[in-house]
Amino acid sequence: MSAEPMKLVFTDAQPAPAAMVPIIPVQGPLTYSRATRPGGDSEALIRQYLPLVRRIAWHVHGSMSTIVDVEDLVQIGLVALVEAVGQAAEQGGQFKAYLKTRLRGAMIDELRRQATTTRGAMRRRRQYHAAIKTLTASAGRAPDEAALATELGVTVEKLRADYETADAVRFESMDEVYADDLPWFADDTPDAFEQLAESDLRDTLIAAIGALPEREAMVIQLYYVEELNLEEIGQVLGVGSARVCQIKSAAHAKLKKALAKKV
Repeated sequence: MSAEPMKLVFTDAQPAPAAMVPIIPVQGPLTYSRATRPGGDSEALIRQYLPLVRRIAWHVHGSMSTIVDVEDLVQIGLVALVEAVGQAAEQGGQFKAYLKTRLRGAMIDELRRQATTTRGAMRRRRQYHAAIKTLTASAGRAPDEAALATELGVTVEKLRADYETADAVRFESMDEVYADDLPWFADDTPDAFEQLAESDLRDTLIAAIGALPEREAMVIQLYYVEELNLEEIGQVLGVGSARVCQIKSAAHAKLKKALAKKV
């Protein structure tokens, strides 16, 4: 759309009388600044409360559980801090108290998610370690089971069953604990050469059994596969157990000879 028609409208226009023009006092040049968001600078608040996050993380780690590293609790607290900063304007002067509750709650929730023991077991574990600390401080050396049982007011058997085994299960990364030379990671499966040798011997044995006379092959089959005793085999063949023993011995001799040639 062209602006020429609009210019023609104001061609004969006259200035307005001075009495009709309002007087606006000049207070300085107009400037523009970024509006301050409610709750202040988020980054400044985060930097301000970082020490609080670490302090609460160490407190939770020391007083409640060691199944989660303190640095992991710090990371959880940082996430909770960033989320809580958005509520700073609404909380006003109560923000610090609100933040403490938020941080501690987030860390405890994480501990509960990763807990592998019951609350009772966690309580017994705390009592157990507290008793060790107390007795060590008083005696100057680590206490024995009898002293610990007396301190906790339980029997030695209950101490072993409910207190000493109350530690939580801790899961470690396989990459951190695995090593080829550790015995519990060793594989007892025969290597390829052993498997090949066993396969050759098995094939030789199968062929040798197949070459036995029918009665000798049947005795081997009934004795080793069907797991019949000599008397039961005799009943199948219609002979006495002594005769069965002779047949089995003859079969063994032929099989040993065939395997000796292979070895």
